[in-house]
Amino acid sequence: MNAIELEGLTKDYGEVLANDDVSFAVERGEIFGYLGPNGAGKTTTIRTLLGFISPTAGTARLLGQEITDERQLLEAKRNLGYLPDNLAFDETATGREILELHASIKGDDRSEELLELFQPPLDREIREYSSGNVQKLGLVTTFMHDPDLVILDEPTSGLDPLLQRRFTEFVRGERDNGVTVFFSSHILSEVRRLCDRVGIIRNGRLVTVEPVETLLERSGKVVRLHAVEPIDSNDLKIAGVHELESHTVSGPDGPAGGESGASEPEYTFTFTGDVNVLLERLREYKLHDLSIEEAPLEDVFMRFYGENDLDDESTGTDRVAAGTGVEGGNDV
Repeated sequence: MNAIELEGLTKDYGEVLANDDVSFAVERGEIFGYLGPNGAGKTTTIRTLLGFISPTAGTARLLGQEITDERQLLEAKRNLGYLPDNLAFDETATGREILELHASIKGDDRSEELLELFQPPLDREIREYSSGNVQKLGLVTTFMHDPDLVILDEPTSGLDPLLQRRFTEFVRGERDNGVTVFFSSHILSEVRRLCDRVGIIRNGRLVTVEPVETLLERSGKVVRLHAVEPIDSNDLKIAGVHELESHTVSGPDGPAGGESGASEPEYTFTFTGDVNVLLERLREYKLHDLSIEEAPLEDVFMRFYGENDLDDESTGTDRVAAGTGVEGGNDV
């Protein structure tokens, strides 16, 4: 049995379909990333799954329970952890009081372990918390009752790099112990480190569901070359080079750069081919610098959407959400 199943899930706000016939399944014991630019429909999907808003059509199941059946949804939530993207604890309460409240509602099987891991300042009032401390307390409340399924909306927001790494190791361990993790994110490096599979949503419609490695292969890497002399254009006409751009920059100071301040060529492109082939083509050239980085998540979306689609997405659903009272209108 899958942990999450969506069948034709639709949410129609009138002017915009925030979710349009969305269907996919999340297997038990996997980490599933749900991706899309602001306004694509990610948060609408999550809020519909949790019963915060009702679908216009279609249905979904959490841990085998129908979300449109109040009794079944309540049963599913007993084994569910949820971290929203806009945590809103009572600012007059201390962290300890927040934990005690959550424990009284859903139980507490492992807060001691989680507190040691994430270390929120329990004896301070929430109004004195930084955004990172709020997020750390949220992670403790999300996992403290040892849920079978966890839904996370931008889970590392506000966490410093050390805590992000700790979170990554923790979530991997949860997955290895059979917990299913469903999370939305806009950080590609986070997606790469964590996900088994990803789903991409566009204008409320599901574009693709595939293994994360396949997504990364399709999105490619950003290559920047700073050369001493121009590179023959034929040497960059190889499979996998896309959006090639060139311009001149000032050469570095010192003997290696020749005349100080002299103009030298720099090339930037997206590369989806074999890096070894690229490096072989560049062997005869003297380079000042070569960098190969993962493409930003925005570039990944561009490969699925195109620039005009992104412009439409980031404005249309924002306006509708603003007029319907849906929270987080910039990520309907």
